[in-house]
Amino acid sequence: MMPYWPSLLGGMLIGLSASVLLLLNGRIAGVSGIVGRLLLARISTNAAFVIGLLIGPLLFLAAFGHWPAVTITASLPMIAAAGLLVGFGSRMGSGCTSGHGVAGLARLSPRSFVAVLTFLSAGVATVALMRIVGL
Repeated sequence: MMPYWPSLLGGMLIGLSASVLLLLNGRIAGVSGIVGRLLLARISTNAAFVIGLLIGPLLFLAAFGHWPAVTITASLPMIAAAGLLVGFGSRMGSGCTSGHGVAGLARLSPRSFVAVLTFLSAGVATVALMRIVGL
């Protein structure tokens, strides 16, 4: 099997799910917004979307016969801090990579272009800084 097939299939499924959510509910598939609404007890579609995200690895296992290969080298506190910063940043930016990067860019939203450039620039700067510091 070609090594890029799982990534290609995953990308296609993300695009399909974003399209279905937009066509059926008129909502943008931004995971940070969906999880935020779920935490505010707005269940229905938000819960279905999050459950779909959680069973994705199980579908991968059923399709390919093995778990997705994941290598994590960061410590748990570093992962927790990074998750909190990403959550805070996505709320400040009115969306996350899925909302701006997948749905916003597909809709040619200028705000999403700026947001994605900001995400990418911050990611590159963070990796460079962490390598300089030695983390």
